[in-house]
Amino acid sequence: MTYVIGTDHAGFKLKEFTISFLQKKGFEVIDLAPQTNQRVDYPDYAKKVCEAVGEEVNRRGILICGSGIGMSIAANRFKHIRAALCVDAYMAKMARAHNDANVLCMGERISGLGEVESILEAFVSSEFEGERHLVRVEKLGNLGQIL
Repeated sequence: MTYVIGTDHAGFKLKEFTISFLQKKGFEVIDLAPQTNQRVDYPDYAKKVCEAVGEEVNRRGILICGSGIGMSIAANRFKHIRAALCVDAYMAKMARAHNDANVLCMGERISGLGEVESILEAFVSSEFEGERHLVRVEKLGNLGQIL
């Protein structure tokens, strides 16, 4: 599994912690985030990550901004992306298990490092349960066609 990371300036500090966590777990990481903490626009980095994840089965994304809200709104505008804003480990586990989330969104100003570590652990270790949840995820995919 490869994780694609994107942040804005408000998620810059948490980026290094997240990359270190993922690499220690043996995951490949693609860093599409800014390399400095200068102000940038979060939609630009959500776009980069979501385009890199797309329909790739072996890729997931992680987006970090101040609250995680902007990144999650931006990410969910992309086809084949199921982004989940998670503030605790239970949300991250359910995002994967029931919703087959392929992008995790977090807020650097919301969660401390201990909580972030729990969120990351739950997200990377949980698998999609399929079965009844598969039908629901397929319905989510069809909603964009309604617009």
